[in-house]
Amino acid sequence: MHLRELFYDTLRTLWAHKLRTALTMFGISWGIISIILMVAAGEGLRVGQRRAAETMGKDILIVFSGQTSMHAGGMRAGRRIRWQDSDYLSVQQQVSACQEVLPELGRSSTPVRSPYNTGSFLVTGSLPPFQEIRSLRLGEGRFYNWEDQEKARRVAFIGSEVRKQLFAEREVLGKAISVGGLPYTIIGVMKEKNQDSSYDGRDVSKVFIPFSAMIRDFPEKPPSTAHTIDRLLVTPKSFEEHEACKSQVRRALARLHNFDPRDEEAAPIWDTVENTKAFHRMTDGMKYFMGAIGVITLLLGGIGVMNIMLVSVRERTREIGVRKAVGASSRSILWQFFVETSIVVFLSGGLGLSIAYGICSGVNAALFSNVVEDSYFAGLLPTLDSGLLAFALLGTVAILSALYPASRAAAVDPIEALRYEAGG
Repeated sequence: MHLRELFYDTLRTLWAHKLRTALTMFGISWGIISIILMVAAGEGLRVGQRRAAETMGKDILIVFSGQTSMHAGGMRAGRRIRWQDSDYLSVQQQVSACQEVLPELGRSSTPVRSPYNTGSFLVTGSLPPFQEIRSLRLGEGRFYNWEDQEKARRVAFIGSEVRKQLFAEREVLGKAISVGGLPYTIIGVMKEKNQDSSYDGRDVSKVFIPFSAMIRDFPEKPPSTAHTIDRLLVTPKSFEEHEACKSQVRRALARLHNFDPRDEEAAPIWDTVENTKAFHRMTDGMKYFMGAIGVITLLLGGIGVMNIMLVSVRERTREIGVRKAVGASSRSILWQFFVETSIVVFLSGGLGLSIAYGICSGVNAALFSNVVEDSYFAGLLPTLDSGLLAFALLGTVAILSALYPASRAAAVDPIEALRYEAGG
């Protein structure tokens, strides 16, 4: 039989058994749609949670000053430690495993006034790399740069909530505001974000100024000194080096402030890298759980497809006997069943993939098109791997379920095959 004749004969056979063909296609398509949507929902949750977790900053160490709990250098325990504005320079020279060491100083409830409104916000100062380290995305304008830092310019980068309260929908870039009674110029506005966690407040409700301007205009009050800062922000050079970086930072600060480097209470560190590791463990568990559910779903779908194919082939035993009686070889009979099943598999696989991706696109367009990037759920994010895996597994089950009984029927004597009664 020529390939074209085989193809047309196969289509006629499938059309003659429309219900059986439709049930098989439905079983394969439904299995593919189910696994893609399930994995897409899990991936959307994983990506959304990861983005939300990174809103405070990706892989950073927040080093606070504390109180000694151990004797060191002849000094008693219980001594209050305060970081100084020059500490970051000394620490940076002693920590080979760290990428950045930044000082940070903030003042809460600072009055900020625009020509249109007034509010009280947290004002914080640091160095230009602070923007990247703390995940402050630009909405408008720019963040302060090294020239602003060197010249101690009174420029401000404001959070989205600050902008709404002080200016509503008005233009803000280049506008003058009063920060604690001092004139500052707005150079940028932060993009809106959902913040998962924080150590001093939501970034959208802050005013960010250069560290040099902060230490000059808003120094700490007694008992602190004019050179005291709140904390240090440190980033490791790599995810793997974060433990070495943390240890080096604590040892460097211990030398500067004369406390025992093993004294964790003297220099408490909020380690977001540990949080990241815990998050990875959680998402890995989620992935394995969703994978297990997916495998069970595929197995159930595969059993359904297998039953349909087994019944379908058994019901055609007489047809196989007729073909053999008129001279068809066992190989040609198997080849036709393979072509029939392959057409069904590819049609239903393509249909399932199209419907699943269409549902994901439609849901994302309808419900998540206006959601901020760091939403806790990123939408339905389908992965091609899951669709291809489901397609390959269900397709293989369908083909094997057709070929096995067909091969047995083709091996039977034509007379016996012609005597077969469906359901008997």
